[in-house]
Amino acid sequence: MIHEQIQLVRRAIEVACASNDRDSSSVRVLAVSKTRSSAEIRLAHDSGLDNFGENYVQEAIRKIHELRDLRLTWHYIGGIQSNKTKDLARYFQWVHSIDRAKIASRLNDARAECRPNDPLNVCLQLNLEGETQKSGISADDVKDLLQHTRQLPHLRVRGFMIVPKVHSDSSLEQEGFRHAAALFRKYRGIGGDNWDTLSMGMSNDFATAVVEGATIVRLGTVLFGPRGSLR
Repeated sequence: MIHEQIQLVRRAIEVACASNDRDSSSVRVLAVSKTRSSAEIRLAHDSGLDNFGENYVQEAIRKIHELRDLRLTWHYIGGIQSNKTKDLARYFQWVHSIDRAKIASRLNDARAECRPNDPLNVCLQLNLEGETQKSGISADDVKDLLQHTRQLPHLRVRGFMIVPKVHSDSSLEQEGFRHAAALFRKYRGIGGDNWDTLSMGMSNDFATAVVEGATIVRLGTVLFGPRGSLR
């Protein structure tokens, strides 16, 4: 059952936080609901989750409409195409995957048109090992993009998002989380008062990410089970 899986995840987060003298309430579970049905999302919400992450804009908009009777927070965690920025600004409360100044500016302008008094929460996506198949910025490019995005009045910059490179040696994946956390601390001064989010860790490595400082873990299979298994 989804409820039982959520409880297992919360206990794992508590253990990981205890090992690092953290309060488990500082870690938010973001349920990755891409390709999941509205019925599955309702079950997860009934079990205590209210933050959901989507990768596909049109699929997400359909579910946002279908679930408008629930008080949910919607996060966009996929790659961003310029022609989708208006929809992202209109329908989402969070965007985790800004990786260039053009996208940040377009999101800011679109948010100004549709929700001018409600800044969009955003993270900058890191790609610290230069993986060509992934979006994200290198450590060398962080400062310029952060300074640009911080100047946009309709965006609220919250921190970083990272999908570290998969290694056969789990210690190397942990090093990726540690590097992201070090950058997060390094740029706290530039990030400003809202700088509080490190979005990292998925179903297979979220406990390690929490130990290294994650404040949002993005979980799909560990919560919902294999795709198509409505429970």
